[in-house]
Amino acid sequence: MQAKKLKEVALVFFKLGCFAFGGPAAHIAMMEVEVVTKRKWMTRDYFLDLIGTTNLIPGPNSTEMTMHCGYECAGKTGLFVAGIAFIIPATLITAVLAYLYVKYGTLPQVEPFVFGIKPAVLAIIASAVLKLGKKAVKTIELTIIGILVLTASLLGVNEVVALLSAGVLGMLYFYFKGKARGSLNGFSPLLLSSTLGFTLTKITALNVFWVFLKVGAILYGSGYVLFAYLDAELVTRGWLTRVELIDAIAVGQFTPGPVLSTSTFIGYQLSGFPGALAATSGIFLPSFLFVLILNPFIPKMRNSKLLRYFLDAVNVAAVAVMLAVLIVMTKETVLGWKAVVIALGAALLVFKTKISPIWVIIIGSILGYILLEFL
Repeated sequence: MQAKKLKEVALVFFKLGCFAFGGPAAHIAMMEVEVVTKRKWMTRDYFLDLIGTTNLIPGPNSTEMTMHCGYECAGKTGLFVAGIAFIIPATLITAVLAYLYVKYGTLPQVEPFVFGIKPAVLAIIASAVLKLGKKAVKTIELTIIGILVLTASLLGVNEVVALLSAGVLGMLYFYFKGKARGSLNGFSPLLLSSTLGFTLTKITALNVFWVFLKVGAILYGSGYVLFAYLDAELVTRGWLTRVELIDAIAVGQFTPGPVLSTSTFIGYQLSGFPGALAATSGIFLPSFLFVLILNPFIPKMRNSKLLRYFLDAVNVAAVAVMLAVLIVMTKETVLGWKAVVIALGAALLVFKTKISPIWVIIIGSILGYILLEFL
């Protein structure tokens, strides 16, 4: 039975790893369809709890969500199987691209396909926001918190700050409103301080591993934040030029799966295949450890009134952040009639049919190629 569960976990997340374009919000939206709607591994309420808590720890949110889902289906082994299965496709694709880049000095022309994928994922995110929002918005007060977080996110407030602020505000409000006597027994917040600052000279696979381990342990935010971290760690050391770093980030953006697969590309540039393996292991290892430690505490949080209030507020805030991402992506993506056609077509497929989000991605990429190349 355990072997069967592990096989199912591996297949589900390997498939997602092959087709999960569009960033964390899109990845989580596709995940919700697979693990909640199709397979019913957990309730939508619990899936929301996982999103809320994952947003509060460092690392790639969508990759950590795969680990949580694997844990729920098949225990600790499932956690590692899910995470590795999700990471492998992007890592392999990126490694091949890194080899071609180092050998020929250019990246393949994939813009027509990416052009179609970007509007298509908007509909997938919108569907998830709608479904998760119905569960998260339980009261007028939570609605107000969600609106406040949405506004703050659109104004550029850091998403972790917004989530934590929402959690504390909701916890205090509902505590004093209901005069609850919640207890914090059995739960300790997870704090991490980085002590890995050191000066490196020779670029070896071990050096690469330590640098990316540090980044993975303290990274919050999007691919743009990752760019800032890697710029400080690699460009200032003279390991890479900024142009090479920009090309590496571009690879992470147009390959499926987590944008942190950029690490594979950079690791190969620095130290060949051993460097690629070291960088990939280093940047993802903290996420496996964070989820392994955090996951058992999530049900306990629900058993405490005070922490339940906190989690409810964080959950609605997480949906608000997803909505903010959707709004910003729409502004940046739907800029001409071709993008509008793909976005509307994807919305029709998502909201009016039961077609898998993976097929929506495939159809969007083909439409993007046709519209950009022939019209």
